[in-house]
Amino acid sequence: MTAPRPTVAFFGSPAFALPVLDAVRAAFEVVLVVAQPDKPVGRGLKLTPPPVAAHAAALGLPLAQPRKLRGNVAFEATLRDCGADVAVTCAYGKILPASLLAVPEYGFLNTHTSLLPAYRGAAPIQWALIGGETVTGTTIMQTDPGMDTGPILLQEELPIDPAWTSVELADALGVQAARLIVDALSRLDALTPTPQDDARATHAPMLVKEDGFVRWTDSAPQIVNRARGVAAWPQTTAFLNGARLKLGGLDAVDGAGTPGEVLHVDDAGLTVAARSGAVRVRTVQPEARRVQPAQVWAQGAGVTPGTRLDVWEPDPT
Repeated sequence: MTAPRPTVAFFGSPAFALPVLDAVRAAFEVVLVVAQPDKPVGRGLKLTPPPVAAHAAALGLPLAQPRKLRGNVAFEATLRDCGADVAVTCAYGKILPASLLAVPEYGFLNTHTSLLPAYRGAAPIQWALIGGETVTGTTIMQTDPGMDTGPILLQEELPIDPAWTSVELADALGVQAARLIVDALSRLDALTPTPQDDARATHAPMLVKEDGFVRWTDSAPQIVNRARGVAAWPQTTAFLNGARLKLGGLDAVDGAGTPGEVLHVDDAGLTVAARSGAVRVRTVQPEARRVQPAQVWAQGAGVTPGTRLDVWEPDPT
């Protein structure tokens, strides 16, 4: 190694990356932080830095926010001149070109929140829950120009609590990722890269709004798992006569009926039939209105047993 403890350039953008940055900063010298550019946020479209950029600025760390990476000679020079022995990426959000990966002596190490090669892509936490996984984990990998295709350096499992949504799972994985990346950086020369088995790869693309739409023709556990996965965004959406409803507090329960059919309305909430089993819904939020108990919403909307919520299914094309 070029130094007993490597100097680090840290690439990250969202709040998820903050504990990882803090753990790296506590153990090593961070000579550069790289985040995505500021973006308009909220109704006023106020230009706002991503959480990692704001945190780095508050700490007085050197900060760069390049708009593009490919062909960006000036930014490559910035990375080279900062003197980082190794770079760490955590939810940075951009594909890194080969020319940039070659700048630090030890390349780039990525913290990926799945057991690669499973769930390659932008949303591994969400798709693991949607897929009904009971175990996930964190992989520290050597970044290459592909999408999460580089060799594995460290990997550790994490059991998924059945009550966790994407919010709680992200918190737990953030703690795990922070610990593992510090371990990896502490013994760079001792780690043996293990190639991924591409034949076993699965994918976790960025979520779109439709991923939160309830598919009443799924089984009740599948509907609940999807709700867990989209809890942070885009959240769970159902429809009644074309009007959108945000649903909260979903549980799989016993029941049978036509998919989308309301089976019960009581103090426990709204029970709706799935393809197999049923789903109890505790809260409903109609468009442009506040969240309310499902029973209260049902009474006001005239929803009774036998009412059928719209059955939405994805376009097969």
